[in-house]
Amino acid sequence: MFEEYKTHVAERAKNGIPAKPLTAQQTCELITLLENEQCEEREFLINLLINQVSPGVDAAAKVKAEFLDKIIKEKTNQYGITPEDAINILGTMQGGYNIQPLIDALDDVVLAPLAAIKLSHTILIFEKFKDIEQKAHNGNAHAKAVIESWANAEWFLERASLDERITLTVFKVPGETNTDDLSPAPEAWSRPDIPLHARSMLSSVREGVNPDQPGQCGPISQIQELKNRQYPLVYVGDVVGTGSSRKSATNSVLWHIGKDIPFVPNKRSGGFVFGGKIAPIFFNTLEDSGALPIELDVSGLSTGMLIDLYPYKGEIRNHSDQTLIASFHLKTEVLLDEVQAGGRIPLIIGRSLTARARESLGLPTTSIFRKPKAPEPSSAGFTLAQKMVGRACGVEGIRPGQYCEPKITTVGSQDTTGGMTRDELTDLACLGFSADLVMQSFCHTSAYPKPVDVNLHSTLPQFITSRGGVALKPGDGIIHSWLNRMLIPDTVGTGADSHTRFPLGISFPGGSGLVAFAAATGIMPLDMPESVLVRFKGEMQKGITLRDLVHAIPYYAIKQGLLTTEKQNKRNIFSGRILEIEGLQMLKAEQAFELADASAERSAAACVLRLEEENVIEYLRSNATLLRWMIAQGYQHAPTLEKRIAEIEAWLANPSLLSADDNAEYAAIIEIDLTEITEPIVCAPNDPDDARLLSEVARTPVEEVFIGSCMTNIGHFRAAGKLLADSKEIPARLWIAPPTKMDAQQLSREGYFNKLIRTGARIEPAGCSLCMGNQARVKEGSSVVSTSTRNFPHRLGTDAKVFLASAELSAIAAMLGKMPTVEQYLWHMERINDTREDTYRYLNFHQLAAYQTEGNDRIDVVTV
Repeated sequence: MFEEYKTHVAERAKNGIPAKPLTAQQTCELITLLENEQCEEREFLINLLINQVSPGVDAAAKVKAEFLDKIIKEKTNQYGITPEDAINILGTMQGGYNIQPLIDALDDVVLAPLAAIKLSHTILIFEKFKDIEQKAHNGNAHAKAVIESWANAEWFLERASLDERITLTVFKVPGETNTDDLSPAPEAWSRPDIPLHARSMLSSVREGVNPDQPGQCGPISQIQELKNRQYPLVYVGDVVGTGSSRKSATNSVLWHIGKDIPFVPNKRSGGFVFGGKIAPIFFNTLEDSGALPIELDVSGLSTGMLIDLYPYKGEIRNHSDQTLIASFHLKTEVLLDEVQAGGRIPLIIGRSLTARARESLGLPTTSIFRKPKAPEPSSAGFTLAQKMVGRACGVEGIRPGQYCEPKITTVGSQDTTGGMTRDELTDLACLGFSADLVMQSFCHTSAYPKPVDVNLHSTLPQFITSRGGVALKPGDGIIHSWLNRMLIPDTVGTGADSHTRFPLGISFPGGSGLVAFAAATGIMPLDMPESVLVRFKGEMQKGITLRDLVHAIPYYAIKQGLLTTEKQNKRNIFSGRILEIEGLQMLKAEQAFELADASAERSAAACVLRLEEENVIEYLRSNATLLRWMIAQGYQHAPTLEKRIAEIEAWLANPSLLSADDNAEYAAIIEIDLTEITEPIVCAPNDPDDARLLSEVARTPVEEVFIGSCMTNIGHFRAAGKLLADSKEIPARLWIAPPTKMDAQQLSREGYFNKLIRTGARIEPAGCSLCMGNQARVKEGSSVVSTSTRNFPHRLGTDAKVFLASAELSAIAAMLGKMPTVEQYLWHMERINDTREDTYRYLNFHQLAAYQTEGNDRIDVVTV
């Protein structure tokens, strides 16, 4: 082990990155070496034990804690570690397996004072609080001292607050930095390995950025040259953090600009990020990581400038002459406490611990922590979203700007973030989920897995199910298409994929750290956003699809001056707000998700729709059948699925849906007259906000077409199959990727795959396929039409020019090898208008014999 580890250290050093943390097996072998009296590298090995084992409930942390506990219990010095040393080392492990040995040491006459100090500076205590409280009640003075220390928030006050003046060196990336730039999808496999993954940040050539190896390695040399100028870096951009994978993007940024976390290998926190606009989830993920995100006018900042930040005054000044460059207001003064605590999540956990300790001692609420500013009193009614969040908080509604911690009922985790969520859960010392349902999928990596993906597929399910979560299987399909089948109406959820947007209830997606917190504790922090109302009226016109209505939202917002596509001084009425949609109550839940899903591209915090009760009842009956089928098929954790079935059935026994008050207030109201939409609306390369009429882009050559992603359902593939039924060897390369194996099975049974294959289409396994661009990719520089979620530069393929469009328009473009004219499009659509009812049939599992739990056969993944 020792020689292999040295080799590993040397190999990593070639890339300028530290060694990976020790595994449980390596930690066992390290301890074996320490137990050998002839050990010659004792000091080096002890240093590894202290600094290279991940904290919390990592498997290696368990081995480490048990070894240190043995030293304490045996009162031995023979391993080069004294019992006092063991207490000190246990005190660096944050929480989890180290807590019980420290609690036991409170009864040791010699070690108790030191153990008390270590416990008083530890906040990941959770249910172990009761054990310490009981010792205090039984007269243990050291246990009482721990409770008193927590009550006085010494864990917080011992940490340094922000200085009045902070000198920083600017690293500016002009234009829009999306999270694909910061965490490239083709390198998603390395996301849990933060130092390695951070090398790929900004690896595409762009203004102001000089990658070491374009397409592979980012501007490491450029960043290092700036860091060599003595002062910390601040990341600056016009628009920062749009897109998905925010935690891995945050990890990459903080690896370059943050500070090492003592005793936590390969993670950094802190740092400063300035943006003209910072995407809301990215902003929150920076908060969670202890960084200070600030929105301000960045036009006066450029790479290499030396500036002084005055966080309390709200000023940025030139370091040399103190000229004022920009002024700002923090989003909330609580940000200052978050930075001091090491992040928003540690602050929330620590505040809760302090409150619990003060309650135990009969003390009043502390005034040590800054409090969020309360919203002004209002006599207005509540919006639908405000009522949903209110119900999750046990009140009628939550006003915009009000801080709250809603109960989280449903949590989703997908595979390119699952490894990070696992690591965050171990850091939080989570051994069991408090959220009602936590689900893990493998939709982004199952089609063409790398060896590291295969390892994740085999190890992550047990990690999730052992904590009471539900694990899907590689090949099952897209997380959203499954998770939506497990929802309870009018409840609140979250997920580490930005497209966790519920058609029933409301979801506030977050980075993997926040998602882990929600899964572990059953709540999440939320500064309630304002809402923007989009009200549809009139009748949909012939040939117009729901995807056209999705794109009508930015199209109309642009027309009203509420959204701009320019990156400097960008205006986006949806950013950070909740998108509420009215006037489409007749939609099925599968259709509603298409609209909710796309709120991610608007940078909205969440989305809600009011649907007719009849359609919700049909959806839930179907879903209960699917969940029973999952149990029969051996999916785990079965008790969690059984509980969710019971919750669905309880709702069905007494169905009711919340609705907005007539006098609710909105940040803006956008009305869209459906009678005015007479031709398709697409989003032009390479910006999902750049909505244009088909007539503006007609006849544009199309080389590749992708029909798939979470924006699709079975109806889209039937429509494409019917439109292409008589085509053979179409000119564009066509990719087909059904969202779930259930869709694939049904399409195969109905003969649609056969029709599509005759056109030359390539049928992908159920899952995300091209959407994220981390597996298969389109040809470099090609012109593409896609049904996927977003079309950022290089996402589907290097230098690809990607239009976003409906499945129907995509199929016609594939057939023609170019964007059709409006007349051509409407002529082709006549072929399916008369069979709409058959085309857009959805999977009602309670009406399909294959999903009845008695005597059914296992449904396997369809491969073509």
